[in-house]
Amino acid sequence: MDDQNNAGLVFAFVLDGKGGGTAMDLESIRKWTPAAGTLWVHLDYKEDDAKEWLLNESGVDPIIGEALTAEETRPRNMLHDGGMLLILRGVNLNPGMDPEDMVSIRFWLDANRIITLRHRRVMAIDDLRQAVMSGSGPVSSGGFLEELCDRLVLRMGGIISDIDDSVDALEDEILTEQSYEMRQKIADIRRTAIGLRRYLAPQRDVMARLHSEKVNWLDEAERMRLREIADRTTRYVEDLDAIRDRATVTQEELNNRLAEQMNKTMYVLSIVAGIFLPLGLLTGLLGINVGGIPGTENPLAFTLICILLIVMAGGLVWLFRRMKWM
Repeated sequence: MDDQNNAGLVFAFVLDGKGGGTAMDLESIRKWTPAAGTLWVHLDYKEDDAKEWLLNESGVDPIIGEALTAEETRPRNMLHDGGMLLILRGVNLNPGMDPEDMVSIRFWLDANRIITLRHRRVMAIDDLRQAVMSGSGPVSSGGFLEELCDRLVLRMGGIISDIDDSVDALEDEILTEQSYEMRQKIADIRRTAIGLRRYLAPQRDVMARLHSEKVNWLDEAERMRLREIADRTTRYVEDLDAIRDRATVTQEELNNRLAEQMNKTMYVLSIVAGIFLPLGLLTGLLGINVGGIPGTENPLAFTLICILLIVMAGGLVWLFRRMKWM
């Protein structure tokens, strides 16, 4: 049951407690009772109908409803009347999008109901939907929370690993190549790392609190798995910090190498100019069109001048070497 037009509903299930679920439409959701099983409703928060249903029909506190449909969010969680408001971010794996442009996923969970909201597609939600349809999905609100957090972090790990490999490649490349194009590559890596860390750092703090929240629908096994997920999130933040620092060091090394290359070029040009400047002065004096220029009547004058110029150039080279300029 793909994107439906009623109330901004994307899909909905009643979980059967065995890993599967029954698809629901809006009318079925209105008739749902906790005795039927855990309800999972997935909405597009950009749709006005979704906001209307959430605020006026769902029974969720209006303050929670406003937080779930806010335009700008950052990772956070809050307990309220035995339920939990939770806002997380996942890497953006939609076609043509940058991973660091992280997508927002908003939750309201209690013992009997799960309400999730998104605007852009979240692959982790799609995974859970497919799992429910195949009978291998979560069986409770606590299991849903643990599985979704795990899938969000799992995809972050793949992206961060790819960025780390890119930094390794640049560090190797800079030893053999000093290209101005590498500056853009390094800048892209730093931008990606900073963009991911912007949301992953506060998300780390949220994950670290989840396993200790006082809600009766999280069992001990789920709390332990949430603790492990929090540890992985912390490690990914540390990896992003390391990537950012390594990219900075690589940028500095590239700048130093390019500056050294430029200095060598300028040094060679200075030596060449130092040699040819007096030679140019001499030929310039001999080339002025006034009377009294020596050698004008001597057929060997040109040859003698060339020999003189060669001797002067050799003398200048000897002098520069003696002064250790060369």
